[in-house]
Amino acid sequence: MAIQWFPGHMTTARKKAAETMAQIDVVVEVLDARLPEAGSNPMIHELRAHRQRACLKLLNKADLADPEATRAWLEYFNRQPNVLAAAISAKKASDVAKLAGLAQKLAPHRDDTFKPLRLMIMGIPNVGKSTLMNTWVKRKVAAVGDEPAVTKSQQRINLSPRLILVDTPGMTWPKIEHDADGFMLAASHAIGRNAVIDEEVAVFLAGILLERYPALLKARYGFAMEGLDATGVLEAVAKKRGCLLKGRSGELDLEKAAMILLTDYRSGTLGRISLETPASRQAMLTAAKRQKVADSPPDTAA
Repeated sequence: MAIQWFPGHMTTARKKAAETMAQIDVVVEVLDARLPEAGSNPMIHELRAHRQRACLKLLNKADLADPEATRAWLEYFNRQPNVLAAAISAKKASDVAKLAGLAQKLAPHRDDTFKPLRLMIMGIPNVGKSTLMNTWVKRKVAAVGDEPAVTKSQQRINLSPRLILVDTPGMTWPKIEHDADGFMLAASHAIGRNAVIDEEVAVFLAGILLERYPALLKARYGFAMEGLDATGVLEAVAKKRGCLLKGRSGELDLEKAAMILLTDYRSGTLGRISLETPASRQAMLTAAKRQKVADSPPDTAA
């Protein structure tokens, strides 16, 4: 199943973001550290490239991500031109306190009250932008919820005479090119549940966990991994947690088991997990390119 999710208000949000981009100095792109490339909106890249704006990439929820994977991603992003990357938890005031200084490095000419540093906070839904804003401003200025697309309009905050923040709604993009990206976004709750089938998303997640983090699965649920495939993991979770359909003589409730697995991943209860690394990302893109070539019709030109 290909996953796509682009609510109507996001078209308006994109147009407004394009207008505001002309008036800011640095884009602060908030990413989920567990899937930083799959969760990087290509529209944000296009908008900032058009205006030649520098980008501070924040790998948020780093406390939930695999530390080794996060280190690899920081090296990957910091090699890119006009980009600076940092791993943070938006809930930690000590992490957020460093951000103004990092952004200043990308726009050293904006350093006084006559030329205040103007930052635009961007990212996909449910990535932690509102939490970041509230921590940064030290009061509740943005609604926070465990559902994507809570924020639906921009707001400008003069944090000090030298620093201006513009918060923007979370934006997805009209077409998610790679199915794996859609599943990673859905597993991390960046896509509304009306656009996905939880059981399919959980099976995708189980496949990654089985391949890269089998010890965490065993520690959490207490079943052996030998001989299991991704669907088998979900069935094993259902058995261990007593997920049974009522009146169906012991038939497993895989939908309930799916929500248990997804919730344990999203909350960090399973452990520190990353769904992609720079190496796995490159392997996925290479495989997709080969498949595209294989699916292309043969050239029949004489």
